[in-house]
Amino acid sequence: STHGERPLARLERLGLLGSQLIAVHMTQLEDEEIARVAASGAHVVHCPESNLKLASGFCRVADLLDAGVNVALGTDGAASNNDLNLLAEMRTAALLAKGVAGSAAAVPAETALRMATLNGAKALGIDDETGSLEVGKAADVVAVDLGNPHTQPLYHACSQMVYAASSNQVQHVWIAGRQMIRNGEPLTLEPGNILAAAQRWRDRIVEHSS
Repeated sequence: STHGERPLARLERLGLLGSQLIAVHMTQLEDEEIARVAASGAHVVHCPESNLKLASGFCRVADLLDAGVNVALGTDGAASNNDLNLLAEMRTAALLAKGVAGSAAAVPAETALRMATLNGAKALGIDDETGSLEVGKAADVVAVDLGNPHTQPLYHACSQMVYAASSNQVQHVWIAGRQMIRNGEPLTLEPGNILAAAQRWRDRIVEHSS
């Protein structure tokens, strides 16, 4: 560190290490630092595919979870994660955690799904409003078609979601009870306009970088 101390120590000295801190990546944690993160109540957002693409190290997800840290999932940005696909991120997180921990039991499917849903809401402080399907919470629902050949035969829905499902199997999405995606098609956005805008930006970027 340019400040002569490790980043976590500096955050702690500045009074920033606490329950309102959302720390992203956390690929260089030592044992004692994991204990300090856990004691502080800080949240960690794990971005496995970004970490792999940038070769920036490995987050010790299983150790963080075992210490009681709330670990959620993220994608990072398009510069370090091309598809920003949270379903793919779940699969990578579950598989990578097993390799890092040296244990096939690390981060089972249920844990990976929770990291992508309720744990994210908890990190944002809105887990009383969303993040799980419960009476009194917002009707934020994603319906995934597990009848697709990619997820058949079906024995364990959560495992199929994490290890086999792909984003093109998302059929319907509701946000606060309002349907936003129906049969895989957006109801409030025009895909043609979005693609045209993306192509215009591509052309501008190419023009200014040549």
